[in-house]
Amino acid sequence: MDVILRPFRRLIAPILYSLPSSTVASFRLKDLAKNKNENIILVGSPGAGKTVVGRILSKRFGMPPFDIDNDWLERVWGMPVSDKLDQLGPDGFIQAEGEALMQCPVNGHVVSLTGSNPMHQQAIDRFRQTGIVIFLDVDTRDILSRLGAMKVGRIVGQSPGVSLEDILSYRQQFYENCYDIRILTPRNASPETQADLVQSALENMDKHNKLISTRDIAGNNLTIYGFLDAVLQGLALDGGLLVPNQLPQLSLPEWERLIPLSYQERAVRILERWISPTEVHPSTLKEMINRAYNHSVFLCASIAPVAHLEFNHYIQELYHGPTASFKDLALQLMPQFFQQAVHRRSHDLSHAIVVATSGDTGGASLDGFNRHTQVPIMALYPKQGVSNLQRMQMTTAEGDHVHVVGVKGDFDRCQTAVKRVLRCEQRAEHYRRVYGVKLSSANSINWGRLLPQIVYHASGYLDLVAQSGMKFGDPLDVCVPTGNFGNILAAFYAKKMGIPFGKLVVASNQNNVLTEFFSTGQYVLSNRSLRQTISPAIDILKSSNIERLLYHLTSGDDAQRVKAWFNSLDQDGHFEVKDDIMNTLHMNFSAGWCSEENSLKTIHDTFKRTGLVLDPHTAVAKHVADNTANQSDKPVLISATAHPSKFAHDVMRAIRPAESFKDRDVLSVMESTCGQQVKHDGVWGLQGKTEKHTTLCEGNDDVIADEIEAFLAKHSNNY
Repeated sequence: MDVILRPFRRLIAPILYSLPSSTVASFRLKDLAKNKNENIILVGSPGAGKTVVGRILSKRFGMPPFDIDNDWLERVWGMPVSDKLDQLGPDGFIQAEGEALMQCPVNGHVVSLTGSNPMHQQAIDRFRQTGIVIFLDVDTRDILSRLGAMKVGRIVGQSPGVSLEDILSYRQQFYENCYDIRILTPRNASPETQADLVQSALENMDKHNKLISTRDIAGNNLTIYGFLDAVLQGLALDGGLLVPNQLPQLSLPEWERLIPLSYQERAVRILERWISPTEVHPSTLKEMINRAYNHSVFLCASIAPVAHLEFNHYIQELYHGPTASFKDLALQLMPQFFQQAVHRRSHDLSHAIVVATSGDTGGASLDGFNRHTQVPIMALYPKQGVSNLQRMQMTTAEGDHVHVVGVKGDFDRCQTAVKRVLRCEQRAEHYRRVYGVKLSSANSINWGRLLPQIVYHASGYLDLVAQSGMKFGDPLDVCVPTGNFGNILAAFYAKKMGIPFGKLVVASNQNNVLTEFFSTGQYVLSNRSLRQTISPAIDILKSSNIERLLYHLTSGDDAQRVKAWFNSLDQDGHFEVKDDIMNTLHMNFSAGWCSEENSLKTIHDTFKRTGLVLDPHTAVAKHVADNTANQSDKPVLISATAHPSKFAHDVMRAIRPAESFKDRDVLSVMESTCGQQVKHDGVWGLQGKTEKHTTLCEGNDDVIADEIEAFLAKHSNNY
């Protein structure tokens, strides 16, 4: 793979430092291509526009065009391509075409391949090494229309009885496996528009891959992180959170192309806009996504399906993963990013993960890292702050490289301790010197953990358009039960990418510091203590990802203000934002909260009206949606973040309030009352398991640091 990417890196690297002017960037690309003899290679279906787009780009970049059909094959064969096809037949033609392509000496050109070139694996692999491959991904309906206009009724590989549409669908796999950059062409786009998209992709692709700290003040040795570096690092070196330097966007016509696709196909097209192929190549990204989201891992083939709830309320079921939580959607992919980062970036150090959890992150992290890596991982959870089943998902975890510790304190205590350990340069140096290891985190403070969550929010909108009759482009409110603010921040990023979300509704339980903040602009922790609720995953007062949001909302991404706010929060327990920030917050967000009584009532009433069982976190969002989001007539998509069986006691207390249930009976009673919808293998499979991890410690920074040290010492022989 490095051999394939080496010319690609040489072609792209100077663009990182180009001025915003597309003209300047184009000239740099042109000059580099001339000097380095790299090709720009266009692939795609017959009728995708490769030849015409290639000619346009050749003029823009000052590089000669080269059409494989006209400028090479017909010259080598001494006959028209169509005659060669008649002479050899489809199989023989593809072999002969591949052999000819392998002998093609062209360099420094804009090359338009034939539609069948990628079907010869050896030839396309060889040709990819001559430059960067651009896939013109054109909608099949447009391809059929163009071929019809050209009176093309049959293409290479099309057997009698096979429709043109079927052979185009078959060929798609070959294009999908050979590109470096995809151009997701809007319907009915002109060749000039396609050329614009190619040029923009070449000039801007790595900008979306670069991350900076929320606290790194411009002009003061600004540190730029690549994607894989950010995944390994977790927190920025200055203690801030890492954020993208530039947010990628898709136009509405580009989003519309994603409507008929599967979750996995959408994930590839969205995430490759955020991750440069020099970091994670699209072919590798696709493999990761298919490993993360398949029917052996997720109980539902749709991965994150959308269903109608009642009135104009819809629900997105984010709990079909192995640990019955929305965290699985990120933590089946993030460990693979981490493994890739270790392989590509770290040769002199081993790595270990320490994660703080309010309940769901712990189980999902342990499953994801255990399933996809052999990286040692330690989870810290608040002993009294998780449900029995949440605890058991962690304490029954298999694997010699897994360690779980209960902390006598709340989640904020766990998270603060982990952040302080990760930020401490002295400890980091000690871990490197003594154990040869670097620590990182799988919490949403890690950009690699947050990024995959953008996909399901975007996918939820696209699913709703596909199945509800909602017109594409119409606004949709999203209501998310919120604690550490990562989930709803991912919805914010989806909106900034171009998904037409209306209000993002922040739903809190009794720990309603966020409701207060979005109402008053004051974030106040002083004189406030965390309250344990029946929705423990959002029992959080210090929401880490608010820092990322405020960085994006400051005028010019003002890290100076962000740094001052969060220094004030750490030192004095509060900060306040002014009108300019509040105005932008109110344009994008609304907020509300739900009491324990109302959470139970919402579970009870929703079940009675609709037959659907909500977990206590989703009930918080449903209550807030009823009272906040419904102030408009826009449809509302509610994030169902956990399976109800993970909180069986409280759900049954809500549905059958006059009764009490024993631990060993509650799941069977739940099934008899609510039916098969409450069964989930990741929860029901815990029955009868032995809890292997029984370590408890005090909620003190030094004690927690000692536990982390003991974890590293125990596993140092495995590094």
